[in-house]
Amino acid sequence: MSPENFDDLESSTDPSSADAPSDELEATPTDSATESGASPVDARAELQELEDDAEALAEALEADAEAELEAAEELVEGAEIIAEAAVAEAVGEAIEDIVEAEAELVAAVEAGELTEAAAEALLEAVVEAELEEVEEVIAEAEVLVEVAEEVAVEAIENAVEEIEVAEAIEDAVDEAEAAVAAAAETTEGEGEADDADASDAEVLSEDELLESSAPRPISPYDRPGAWFVVHTQSGYEKKVKQNLEARTQSMNMEERIHEVVIPMEDVVEFKNGKKVVVQKKMFPGYLLVRCALDDDSWYVIRNTPGVTGFVGQGAKPSPLPRRDVEMFLQVKPEGEEDKGAKRKPKLEYELGETVRVKEGPFADFSGEIVEINEDQLKVKVLVNIFGRETPVELEFSQVAKL
Repeated sequence: MSPENFDDLESSTDPSSADAPSDELEATPTDSATESGASPVDARAELQELEDDAEALAEALEADAEAELEAAEELVEGAEIIAEAAVAEAVGEAIEDIVEAEAELVAAVEAGELTEAAAEALLEAVVEAELEEVEEVIAEAEVLVEVAEEVAVEAIENAVEEIEVAEAIEDAVDEAEAAVAAAAETTEGEGEADDADASDAEVLSEDELLESSAPRPISPYDRPGAWFVVHTQSGYEKKVKQNLEARTQSMNMEERIHEVVIPMEDVVEFKNGKKVVVQKKMFPGYLLVRCALDDDSWYVIRNTPGVTGFVGQGAKPSPLPRRDVEMFLQVKPEGEEDKGAKRKPKLEYELGETVRVKEGPFADFSGEIVEINEDQLKVKVLVNIFGRETPVELEFSQVAKL
């Protein structure tokens, strides 16, 4: 279950689905053994099919590489054309404005409204202002061309990588051919022995795998009662928690309602250019309650001021499975506390998140985060430029959440 949205909990916490063994775990682990017992003729046939697929993939990669190179060239050419047109237009408008201002000033001097010295000073101010605007346009045009060139360089690098992958695929096919030739010398008796060993392999269920894993640390899931998710008014989680704990004591329900928790997590934020780790609510508007749920405890919880209901399927609340309880309450693996290790804080921004650019040449643009550089406090955002998604590197301070 994705911890980002408790609304999905209604389906993910269904006990019938939570305890069902995984399809992957029930798959018979004899595939590799069966393959090892296959005849050389079958192996060659499979190798031929693999070789055909590999050649097709290599051709596709080479075609993609050529397409990326062509697109990179077109992008740079388009950026240069647009930049030149923008600069030419700005220069033309500046000249028109200067000529118009000069004509107006001459008329004012002839009419006796201005002295020649005042008219010259005003004309110089107009010229300086127009030149500044032209320089700004030139600077923006240079930035666009630089971005286009960076995209072109990245496209070339990708093309080179795809060509290298295609060559690696061809090498892998050659190695596979040699391996099949060696496998042809394997005796039939060895293949039968492998099949017998594979047929005796034991298929473990999910519960058996969990039992056979490393010793589990003390988990909140193992405490008395079960964990349920309660929906509250957003922003009043702490007050609702206090209300529920007070009602539990006043109504003598301590033996049935054991614990109320606001799930918290460490989040990395950047303030004044510095990285700060702060604690924030993992799920605003929700509480975790550990209780022995019956009609009485349900009544006490449901009728607490600020509680709007339980999360679960239908009218009956569904308890959280072990995996979710330990994830939300951040249970550490055994020995981690002794080593002094801590769970890595969550960053303020996430991959795939759409943000708005606050400042710089791309101000007011929106784009998706494709890379986060925590050390340099930078993100790479895909911005739509000339109809193409272009990666732009920005400071954390230059972007904001939508």
